Amino acid sequence: MMADLTAMSTSELKSLERKVAKAIEKVEARERMNALAALEAKAKEMGYSLDELTTENALRGRGKGKPRSKGVAKYANPADPSQTWTGRGRRPAWVLQALQEGKSLDDLAI
Repeated sequence: MMADLTAMSTSELKSLERKVAKAIEKVEARERMNALAALEAKAKEMGYSLDELTTENALRGRGKGKPRSKGVAKYANPADPSQTWTGRGRRPAWVLQALQEGKSLDDLAI
């Protein structure tokens, strides 16, 4: 049964809005719980626990092995030697600034 929204006052509409928001939260929580139960059942069927499959190392396909190292620093900021970069990933702002100033990566090498 649909209410005639145009006949409702502002306070009635706001009250209805709060009730709808709460109802949506409850439905979403129930759906998440159902999804979690289904995932746990599937993991168990395959011989795993859900925790085993969702740990950071498992998601990387490395099981429970030792954590990956961050790498050895190859470059340092001449103005602040505590700022280093391995040469992997995004270039830090200080590297970009040095390159714009005409320096090369060789100038920044440790």
